[in-house]
Amino acid sequence: MLPPAQQPIPNIPDSGLKKVVIVGGGFAGLKLARKLKSGPYQVILLDKNNYHQFQPLFYQVATAGLEPSAISFPLRKIFHNTPNTIFRMAEVHSFDSRMKRLYTEIGFIDYDYLVLAMGADTNYFGNKAIEYFSVPMKTVSEALYIRNKIISNYERAINIEKMDDRKSLMNVVIVGGGPTGVELAGAMADLRNNVFPKDYPELNFSNMKVVLIEAGPKLLAAMSAESQQHSLKYLNDLGVEVMLDTKVHDYDGETVKLERKDPIHTHTLLWAAGIKPNYIEGLGQEHYAPNGRIYVDEYNEILGENGIFVLGDVALLREENYPKGHPQVAQVALQQAENLGKNLLKVAEGKERKPFHYKDLGSMATVGRKRAVVDLPFMKFQGMMAWLTWLFVHLMAILGVKNKLFIFMDWAWNYLSFDPSLRLLIKPKYVRASERKELIEEK
Repeated sequence: MLPPAQQPIPNIPDSGLKKVVIVGGGFAGLKLARKLKSGPYQVILLDKNNYHQFQPLFYQVATAGLEPSAISFPLRKIFHNTPNTIFRMAEVHSFDSRMKRLYTEIGFIDYDYLVLAMGADTNYFGNKAIEYFSVPMKTVSEALYIRNKIISNYERAINIEKMDDRKSLMNVVIVGGGPTGVELAGAMADLRNNVFPKDYPELNFSNMKVVLIEAGPKLLAAMSAESQQHSLKYLNDLGVEVMLDTKVHDYDGETVKLERKDPIHTHTLLWAAGIKPNYIEGLGQEHYAPNGRIYVDEYNEILGENGIFVLGDVALLREENYPKGHPQVAQVALQQAENLGKNLLKVAEGKERKPFHYKDLGSMATVGRKRAVVDLPFMKFQGMMAWLTWLFVHLMAILGVKNKLFIFMDWAWNYLSFDPSLRLLIKPKYVRASERKELIEEK
């Protein structure tokens, strides 16, 4: 019997339609699949998880503001009553462009069009110690792990007699001054200032540091100068220690070593300093930029390859206004998927394709409660109105009426009470194989 990777993926019917195989159920992959779900193609969506994750709100799961299920949506539910769209949960390994065949852990599948929308993972810039000891935040499970780790540290700290011995457990260091790092630092400061003192009255939270480290000279480098200045002011007002032009040299699980600055003692280093595209075998080195992104043309088709498209964080398309490629943000992924979906429908009708051009709709970031910065193409604003705008935009972007309702109720409760109720320390119980055998024998 052949290994799974050398057999076709089972239970995929032959519809007689051309196959569009999409790798990745993130913003780009899901948008494209929904665009084509009633089109003249058989759409096969592959992802290693069976749910879509709303990444912009990971930090709220990590800081006990939202439950994980509120920002996750089952992929199969989205495609109820769409017989030409099939979902399979699988890890994708490689593809063969000559045979037009994609290989996964559960078997291979032949395609007419292949779309790579695998997204990106955390970039540690080659530092293995930081990769081992720090905590990233690129998935719902990682965000939940952060929540558990922080709460667990305070449960441990409350049982330590000496104040100096508690500090490293209480301190939180965040690396990366982009939107993720800024939003995470603001939310952590809000917890420290308003929530944790009520949970742990025995601890002195004036001794707890929330530190945000950025290697560059500014926070939110992609946003306007006004937003950069206001975000820094908001963080300072919240008591966050912001360290600009500071590089993290190493981390051993207890001490963050900085270049030309004093080290910081902490058991919690949250890494939000960069991303790198996820990799798939099947292309030569000439197709890759030095940062790991794949060169594509104005139709998001891989240069020199026919019928293979790349969307989102993995794609590198140079335009006049973006000579180094588009920013790796959700809006780019969504717009590319929308354009590719229209083009594939045009191809089926024998019409001419339309090239992709990115339209910047603006950017925003929240910095704690009632504070945010918003850059729109026609105006820039900050403060309470920016925060309400941020809430509305993200609420509308969430999939599913139930998820929207749950998030709205959580946000309303947190605003009125300033006391999020999700500070649960949930430890999964793991039983070793040897212990399972002993339990069975005892029974």
